[in-house]
Amino acid sequence: MRPSRSEAERRGRKGETLAAWWLRLQGWRIVGKRLRIGVGEVDLVARRGRTVAFVEVKWRATDAELDLAIDQRRLQRVARATEALAPRFARDGEDIRIDVLLLAPRRWPRHIVNAWQP
Repeated sequence: MRPSRSEAERRGRKGETLAAWWLRLQGWRIVGKRLRIGVGEVDLVARRGRTVAFVEVKWRATDAELDLAIDQRRLQRVARATEALAPRFARDGEDIRIDVLLLAPRRWPRHIVNAWQP
């Protein structure tokens, strides 16, 4: 049974909060959260040195569900949003990438670095 929209939203926010803390522990600074524009959305924007990562976060109940949580269509929406938002967060010469963080209860996060390369 699928959770209600409000329950899914609550879980999504929880996942984004956990992802932000995990990234901070890895040395990243969170510079943006829940950025929505007409062409898509980005859950987190993180900076470490000269790298800016636009991060898609997925929270699922099981590892098996996580395996299906991200696909080409979802990544394309994140890529379009990243393209529009990048000038706001990255300066000339900095590296920009799209990462995915997959979270499930009682599991270490799976961090897919540079998940989108057009």
